[in-house]
Amino acid sequence: MPVYEYECNQCGEVFEVIQRFNDPPVTVCRVCGGSVKKILSPSAFVLKGTGWYVTDYPSESRKKAMESEKVRTEEREKKSDANKPAEVKS
Repeated sequence: MPVYEYECNQCGEVFEVIQRFNDPPVTVCRVCGGSVKKILSPSAFVLKGTGWYVTDYPSESRKKAMESEKVRTEEREKKSDANKPAEVKS
């Protein structure tokens, strides 16, 4: 079941409630009895490691495309280096 976080509009108390999706939302603060609002809290779900991106397990066609892009980038860099004016030493 999901955990929902609420904040009291009156006293500022923040609390969590485990609820089913079809349970009605909490409307009253447990501390002061004031009205509450549901707040968004960051997810604890984090993707770590490899295997989550297309570059981790590319298909053969993707590998060829990545290699040709690498070659084109290297060629562009060589051309831009050749077109740079030589440094003048004083």
